Amino acid sequence: MATSVTITGTGCPIPDPERAGPGVLVRHDDLTLQFDAGRSTVQRLAGADVWVPDLTAVFITHHHSDHVVGLADVVLTHWIMDRTDSVSPLPIVAPSGPAASFVSRLLDEWEDDIAVRASHAGRDTRPAFDFLPFEIPHQPTEVWRRGDVIVSAGQVRHEPCPNSVGYRIDTPDGSVAITGDTRVCDEVAELAEGVDVLVYEAMRFSHFDDLPPRRRYITDYHADTRLIGAQAAALNVPTLVLTHLIPSPVTEAERQLFVDEVRSGGFEGELVVADDLFTVAVRS
Repeated sequence: MATSVTITGTGCPIPDPERAGPGVLVRHDDLTLQFDAGRSTVQRLAGADVWVPDLTAVFITHHHSDHVVGLADVVLTHWIMDRTDSVSPLPIVAPSGPAASFVSRLLDEWEDDIAVRASHAGRDTRPAFDFLPFEIPHQPTEVWRRGDVIVSAGQVRHEPCPNSVGYRIDTPDGSVAITGDTRVCDEVAELAEGVDVLVYEAMRFSHFDDLPPRRRYITDYHADTRLIGAQAAALNVPTLVLTHLIPSPVTEAERQLFVDEVRSGGFEGELVVADDLFTVAVRS
């Protein structure tokens, strides 16, 4: 058995030629689980050697555009690349509320494209997905299972974006937690208790200290690097992976600022300021 985590996108809403939109791929044996689908997710999946029709399921953390703008591309590509018309609909798991509403209408604007492609290729099938919405849990709760791999969801604090969740993946090799977008909060600690790899969105609040108040609103609902370091240290997380990097580091000196601020919070474990397609094995 082998479980791995690949960061398919480390970016944020600001376009970056080197960083796709937010996404995390967790693989265990023949299971391929994609968490969020920001811009260029399909290209990053190709870079990770994933044949899109082989995706097992997709999980959405919340409805912010940078996390879901690539989802229709995933579903359409899942169909276009199915050369046998035999692949089952792609399961999509999402929390109730705006994210569920978005997923339910995902293909509405693509009907004309789908009709032309199906007619031209003589295909009887249409792109389809198996939508699996769930209510926001008060504590981490199982939302999907396949064999001995369990995915649980837990509410996180990303207000004013409602109904935002993080996910925890438990496999025989170990456990992974993915925060999605959130402030550092007790809910993340509960979700990540005892995990081997913690994938955390990361913002350097210090970068915004000299900006006018109207530019600092973004710090209301993201995770400060210093607080991430303190929480990860308290949880005794072996491996901490930073993604959704704000501001996006370009130079090694800028990357080191993320490291220094997390370390200042007290974290001494393995720390990665991720680039797209960074991969780490999960071992308990």
